[in-house]
Amino acid sequence: MRIKKNDIVEVITGKNRGKTGKVLRVYPERNKVLVEGVNNQFKHERPSAKNQQGGITTREAPVDASNVMLVDPKTSLRTRIGKREFTSAEGKVRFERYSKRSGDLIG
Repeated sequence: MRIKKNDIVEVITGKNRGKTGKVLRVYPERNKVLVEGVNNQFKHERPSAKNQQGGITTREAPVDASNVMLVDPKTSLRTRIGKREFTSAEGKVRFERYSKRSGDLIG
C-alpha cells in the first residue's frame, strides 16, 4: 500500500468524488484508508451516561484505497506514486516515494 498516514489525497470515484483530505488512518489488511471530511455517515445514538442528550452524530468511514489518489505537494494535482531505491554510504538500501507528475520526493 503506497498511501500513508498524513498524506493529502483526493477521492477519484464515488459520491465523494473531487473531495480532498488528510489521511487519518490506514488499514492495510483491508486495503482501506480513513480520510478527514470524506465518506461521512450518520449514527443514531440513544441517550446514555456518556451522551445524555442522544441524537444523530456524524463520523468518517474508511474508503477503499483504490478510490483515492495522492495529491502532488508541488502542483496540487493528483499524481501516481513511484519508489526509488537509495543506497547510503554505509551500504544500507532504502526506498523513497516520489511523485510521477513532478518527480519530487514525498515526505
